Amino acid sequence: MASLLLLPLQASAGGLPTPEQLQQLAPDISLNVLQLAMGAVKCANATLGDKENFLTVIDFSRPSREKRLWVFDLRAMRLVFDEWVTHGKNSGGDVATDFSNQPNSYQTSLGLYRTGETYYGKHGKSLRLAGLEQGINSNSEARGIVIHSASYADPSVIPSLGRLGRSEGCPAVRPAVAQPLIDTLQQGSYVFAYYPSQQWINSSRFLNNDYCPAGRGTQRAAL
Repeated sequence: MASLLLLPLQASAGGLPTPEQLQQLAPDISLNVLQLAMGAVKCANATLGDKENFLTVIDFSRPSREKRLWVFDLRAMRLVFDEWVTHGKNSGGDVATDFSNQPNSYQTSLGLYRTGETYYGKHGKSLRLAGLEQGINSNSEARGIVIHSASYADPSVIPSLGRLGRSEGCPAVRPAVAQPLIDTLQQGSYVFAYYPSQQWINSSRFLNNDYCPAGRGTQRAAL
């Protein structure tokens, strides 16, 4: 788990940190990814009326061997988790390259989600993800896409596999962190799953300036 050190940052207008401030907390994240993520959050807040306390950013352009999941407390302006996370077995090997919203695709879906209810299943306590983007991740609940614990998500498997293990499309995390991460996110979190897909960025309702002028100037900063 990341340190809960609180940095002396000042919120931007609307009480949200800027992408630059978030990058101070997690320097390994691309500023472009954070610009897209915060643009999506602002759009969701404006159009859905939600104001989640946490933002989870997953950068699927990075290999599974590297940490690529970050959880920010947007109100306290702190980094809470900096973790490894899996992708779907049909999305790629070490690096995910293919994404799908289709049932039984065993691929990861991109886009903006809201965390939902928890339940206890074969992986223990799990957290449902509600996809907010039609045609992109809107089948997440029907597909059973959840955050859950998995031994194959632990970096100890990397020396033998050359990568993390893979899921059926779920963003699984290592067992040691699953419980506290889920307990945190069940309080309310947006989850932003990124990959430099021009098709997704152009079609996303939360990254589209015409649909969501509230975030104008931040969404399409880069791929």
